[in-house]
Amino acid sequence: MRPQLICLLGAECTGKTTLARDLANQLGSLWVPEYLRRFTALHGRTPRQDEQNHILQEQCTLEEAALQLARQQGKVWVVCDTAPLLTAVYSDCVFHDTSLYPQAWALHQRYALTLLLETGIPWVADGVQRDGEAMRTTVHARLLQTLHQSALPFVHIAGTGDQRLQAALDAVEHLASG
Repeated sequence: MRPQLICLLGAECTGKTTLARDLANQLGSLWVPEYLRRFTALHGRTPRQDEQNHILQEQCTLEEAALQLARQQGKVWVVCDTAPLLTAVYSDCVFHDTSLYPQAWALHQRYALTLLLETGIPWVADGVQRDGEAMRTTVHARLLQTLHQSALPFVHIAGTGDQRLQAALDAVEHLASG
């Protein structure tokens, strides 16, 4: 069986990394970290507009490597801490650049399941990668708009901690049984 990708989408500080790790652990699967974290740690800054496509491409590279490893290990799922679509949304919100959307929508077809994390947890500063509560609200609204416009199916994940994990597990179980 070919492993399937699950992606977590959400604005900054919506718990994607925590949920991705917890979900992967519960499923006995691999998880793909967000490349943007590596980029900001390496460069000490957020990406410029001309680097957004690089961020998108590197995220895909990490996902492909995880899929290959999952195949070798007989894993069913690969949990992705983000997706190229989020890079496109940030590029739109921060730089007013919509050029990444067509590629991001096409790449999004690879995911078997999209989990959209709600903003109902406190915003916490996290180095140079965080832009603030206002940007979180803007990005969340744009994500919703983008998902609806493109008719990409997704599952809302709300609540805190264990509630989020259980909602994600329920969504995976629903997908697996359907």
